[in-house]
Amino acid sequence: MKIGVIVAMDKELRQLQHLFDSNQVIVEKCGIGKVNAAIGTCEMIRRYKPDIIVSSGCAGGNGDDINVQDMVVGSEIAYHDVYCGKAIDDSTVYGQVQGMPARFKTDSVLLEKALGITETGVTIHSGLMVTGDWFVDSKEKMREIIGKFPEAKAVDMESAAIAQTCYIYKVPFISFRVISDIPLRDTDASQYHDFWDTIAENSFQVTRSFVESL
Repeated sequence: MKIGVIVAMDKELRQLQHLFDSNQVIVEKCGIGKVNAAIGTCEMIRRYKPDIIVSSGCAGGNGDDINVQDMVVGSEIAYHDVYCGKAIDDSTVYGQVQGMPARFKTDSVLLEKALGITETGVTIHSGLMVTGDWFVDSKEKMREIIGKFPEAKAVDMESAAIAQTCYIYKVPFISFRVISDIPLRDTDASQYHDFWDTIAENSFQVTRSFVESL
């Protein structure tokens, strides 16, 4: 089985590259944001033809049960900054690209495998991830997002674009996000910057354990 692992940043790439030494696991950086994520996913599919694509990286967290360095696995993924209106199709909801699913659902077998990982000691949550081209560095912005998606457990800048691309190309997809900060408990993104200074490497070991379980 060939597995493609996509990350957005050099910091994330460094955490994951040394965890895999198999030529059946390709780890590549796409760059930050939805366009970079979609291009990176297309290139991954075109060049390597992976059987599964795994998105790994960090995200802002939401919810009383979520803490920094927990892991969120997306059971479903949507955009928090997409609105196609109702002038043409009044069935399209906020966060949905017209003609695409309102939420991209993770394959149930992959999700079950991810939630069965216990050996890393990392707390793993499953739930909705939302994606947009916005680094959430204020409580006001997070409240705006959560106002539309109150059940969201993680907010990032790539997962929905990767999920949409995989949906179009019919490649199974799953997203893992280490929680780097909790915007509603934070001030001036200080948690995010501290996260990279104090990161527990075993948070990214969840991705490795998942890949090894396939």
